[in-house]
Amino acid sequence: MHKTVILLVGPTAVGKTALALQIAEQYGTGIISADSKQCYSELNIGVAKPTPLELARVPHYFINTHTITEDVDAAQFEQYALEKVAELFQINDVVVMAGGTGLYVQSFCEGLDVLPAIAPAVRKKIREAYAVGGISWLSHALQQADPLFAEKGEMQNPQRMMRALEVMESSGQSLLSFQSNQKAKRPFRIIKVGLDLPREKLYARINERVDAMMQMGLLEEVDSLKPFAKYNALQTVGYKELFAHFEGAVSLEVAIEQIKQHTRNYAKRQLTWFRKDEAITWFSPEAPDAIIQWLREELAR
Repeated sequence: MHKTVILLVGPTAVGKTALALQIAEQYGTGIISADSKQCYSELNIGVAKPTPLELARVPHYFINTHTITEDVDAAQFEQYALEKVAELFQINDVVVMAGGTGLYVQSFCEGLDVLPAIAPAVRKKIREAYAVGGISWLSHALQQADPLFAEKGEMQNPQRMMRALEVMESSGQSLLSFQSNQKAKRPFRIIKVGLDLPREKLYARINERVDAMMQMGLLEEVDSLKPFAKYNALQTVGYKELFAHFEGAVSLEVAIEQIKQHTRNYAKRQLTWFRKDEAITWFSPEAPDAIIQWLREELAR
């Protein structure tokens, strides 16, 4: 058998964790999380981190590896994941990777273009301004500083937008000018599996998950993190809305509805990203046996 990474992608709440566990147990291997927030040890309920029981079922990697005081990016994930895959291939022919952070997945599969170094002061200034002004500030700042990115870049992705501003301020060039379109060659096979559901089903799952998170104690989790609210790790759905509630900007009911709406918006952006990759074979998560059978046949090729 070729050394192979089985990569599971798709929108939030679609069922990646459950299927990843099933596949990893089938092949006696571990799971690398391709999620930009589950690596933070302080974030649990709001990032839908696997439960302690799930984490105990199979080895997991890139979960609880960092603290919220650290800035983690796709380049760091690429290095970590490549090293971990090489290590796991010493004992197993198959590794599972699962997650919905498109840029992290792309960095692992194709590599990243080399970007200019960003001074910590520049990064701090931009992230503090975003914490105050939100995505509307980012959008206006990019229209002024980098109209090329404002026209063609990911203008609904705050992390990418902040990176574009950092690059422009540091180099005087658009982030898009650094894209070489040269994909890295990996010394292993990657089988890409996409999970999706009809919109109404996916959105119902998202709404139910948010309600379940609140019952599990998301409000208390966010309350305990108020001293760290300005850190980049916490500029994410499920946390920023409840921080606004604690500041008196919105009622709890409104904050919960905002979390649901913003999560649905995020799921739509995830699908837009992954649908561009023609190497992904799409399935319904409601037919796991069919997916596992298809993987068995693919691995035998």
